[in-house]
Amino acid sequence: MLTHIVCWKYKAETTPEMRADHRAKLVALPKIIRNSVSFNVGEDILHLERSFDTGLVAVFTDRAALDFYSDHPEHQKVAALGREISEKVVSVDFLSEFSKHLSTQHRRRVDVDGFWLVKEYFLSCPSKLSVTNSS
Repeated sequence: MLTHIVCWKYKAETTPEMRADHRAKLVALPKIIRNSVSFNVGEDILHLERSFDTGLVAVFTDRAALDFYSDHPEHQKVAALGREISEKVVSVDFLSEFSKHLSTQHRRRVDVDGFWLVKEYFLSCPSKLSVTNSS
């Protein structure tokens, strides 16, 4: 799995309505581009000096899925808006630790507290899982 994280620090002149509109457009993306495993957007709640204003955490099956999402015209529109209203945008993309344990022959997904993860990673974990047959 590939985890994609983006954070936006809005410009001082970015109004609360503009911020809410940006977050709403981000939240709508997985309904338009239906290839993420999980997709979460949120507003910062701590408001520390180091905090960014909005964050996104999305999980994709692989680099090709992330590239498809990134290149999609709707994503491009929302990304341009985010750059326009932000003083700084940062991102990081990384392979999840359990990706090393994946078998391409076994892609049954497991729902753990709202996150879809690959079953094979958990075979050795002593936790309670809700296994589904969706793929």
